[in-house]
Amino acid sequence: MAEPLSKITRPSPVSDVHILWITAGLSCDGDSVSVTAAEQPSIEDVLLGAIPGLPKVHLHNPVLAYENGDEFMQFFYDAEKGLIDPFVLVVEGSIPNEKIKQEGYWAAMGTNHDTGQPITTCEWIDRLAPKALAVIGAGTCATYGGIHAMAGNPTGAMGLADYLGWGWRSKAGLPIVNVPGCPVQPDNFMETVLYLLYQVAGLAPMIPLDKQLRPTWLFGKTVHEGCDRGSYYEQGDFATEYGSSKCLVKLGCWGPVVDCNVTKRGWMRGIGGCPNVGGICIGCTMPGFPDKFMPFMDEPPGGMLSATLVNGYGRMIRALRGITNATVNKEPKWRHNRPELTTGYRPDRPNAI
Repeated sequence: MAEPLSKITRPSPVSDVHILWITAGLSCDGDSVSVTAAEQPSIEDVLLGAIPGLPKVHLHNPVLAYENGDEFMQFFYDAEKGLIDPFVLVVEGSIPNEKIKQEGYWAAMGTNHDTGQPITTCEWIDRLAPKALAVIGAGTCATYGGIHAMAGNPTGAMGLADYLGWGWRSKAGLPIVNVPGCPVQPDNFMETVLYLLYQVAGLAPMIPLDKQLRPTWLFGKTVHEGCDRGSYYEQGDFATEYGSSKCLVKLGCWGPVVDCNVTKRGWMRGIGGCPNVGGICIGCTMPGFPDKFMPFMDEPPGGMLSATLVNGYGRMIRALRGITNATVNKEPKWRHNRPELTTGYRPDRPNAI
């Protein structure tokens, strides 16, 4: 008798899921480009059905699509009419405030065939978000507003949760899922999509999110906690110029207070990530970015205080570790080629030392 299918190999209760990806926020399309480098999983693995148990996935992203013009836009028109269901809405780019302009529009995608006027990004979110299975913000612009939402901007730009409301829920009861990064770390985003697809297939519980709506397993630790340079901080040993392998706090790194896993995960195939390759962390995964982290190349106020406090302690630790290091870098005295045994071995007591 054949063995029953396991939960992993059982077909998904949902046969097809569409991903409608809007890049028409205030954006550079950098998140779409970044995600093409993902490998855990890759876009190809998800779209070609290489992962057992998942529904068939159809991606509609203007940067990656074969279709263009009305042929591409038809998927969005159909989703609005309820002809595509279920679907996941991904928004890339910050959301402008269309209520504050005097004329025209800030951002749009496609054309209203009845009026001949562009359909604004805000209008698309209003049309599609209530019908979506889940809504994901891809990159810092979509999650918290990013560069376009900094002080002095004319558009009133904001993130998805600012626009829809931080307590918003999809028709499936899911909150907005924020995957920040400027651009988003490719595997972070695709892993989040994979989790939601597993949830659709009944193979995963409710996605765990922090108060900023970020996946907790990806953003639950700071850059500093995963940084190879962290031990230099502990020893009060700081870089004073770029190119050094030491801690970068004095050069403007905000890693000790920024929630991000890039020092652990790297950027592609575990390689790269800002401090890993000598770049400071400027806090791009945080809601306060960029305003609260500028000027980027200046030492953070908290870093100045903590570096001063740890300096004396770190010097002492370095000195003590230097002594220990010198000691353990010497072999024991009984390793020699003289015609005598000095290891402490005693024939009459072979177990004694």
